[in-house]
Amino acid sequence: MKLQRRSLPAMLLSAAAAISTPLVAPSAQAATGDDLQRQAQDALASLYKAQAGAAALGQKAKAIMVFPSIFKAGLVFGGAYGEGVLFENQKFNGYYSAVSASVGLQIGAQTFGYAMFVMTDKALASVKESSGWEVGVGPSVVVVDAGLAKRLTTTTLKDDVYAFVFDQNGIMGALGLEGTKVSRIKQP
Repeated sequence: MKLQRRSLPAMLLSAAAAISTPLVAPSAQAATGDDLQRQAQDALASLYKAQAGAAALGQKAKAIMVFPSIFKAGLVFGGAYGEGVLFENQKFNGYYSAVSASVGLQIGAQTFGYAMFVMTDKALASVKESSGWEVGVGPSVVVVDAGLAKRLTTTTLKDDVYAFVFDQNGIMGALGLEGTKVSRIKQP
């Protein structure tokens, strides 16, 4: 019997899938609308407990878009998908999807969540009125890391949208350009 030679990309993809799928697969299941709202509320409450800066932003935000679980995978070419909700004045105001594609040096799969705090009326109008809002085009978005979160106060706010990433699980080594498109969807 002759052994088949596998290409390096095929072996890397197989290894990434084998290692990371058990870590991320349980949270990649579809949710009903009510489940998604509950997951988003729970994720936001956890974020507020973990990051005081997020809680302060939540009080000043015009709206908060919460994606409790995004699934991302890639090997040179990658993609991510997740569903979330928009809370305006602390009340549910619609379902949204986040889709991204990427190309570059990357391998693996992971899940994570994020919350985007929409701080201005102009940014909120852009999110609600567009057929698909591309992050990085239009309202300015600042991804808040632990260091910035500690320095962030309501008097230093000057950007349209602040985003917090949370609950990262899986293995993903990535270096590349990425764009996320956020679009309103019907109830999942």
